[in-house]
Amino acid sequence: QVQLVESGGGSVQAGGSLRLSCAASGYTLSRYCMGWFRQAPGKERVGVASIHGFGTNYADSVKGRFTISKDTAKNTLYLQMNSLKSEDTAMYYCAAEAPSPMAGGRWFGGAHFGYWGQGTQVTVSS
Repeated sequence: QVQLVESGGGSVQAGGSLRLSCAASGYTLSRYCMGWFRQAPGKERVGVASIHGFGTNYADSVKGRFTISKDTAKNTLYLQMNSLKSEDTAMYYCAAEAPSPMAGGRWFGGAHFGYWGQGTQVTVSS
């Protein structure tokens, strides 16, 4: 059973930084694509960043500010967020690629993400 557990969210002022972590169990990060999505109140869940091997994808809105990485030895995914803006405020979800499309899944960077964590809130005040 795939389990993804996020941590590291919180409240920060604009211009600040946060680092999100996602511990995975029942799933091998090195074999599949992993990603981060976010959902603001009243909006759709959208892809932020993804990583597969050494390749990464970023949403235009976060390029140059966010960095996705993973530690395969720890089976943990990270998202370093710098120069945070108020529009980055959202619930952030860790996601893992599913071998086939799943209900409730999302596409980003050419991969279909069907496994989700519970989310961690990021609030940026201006």
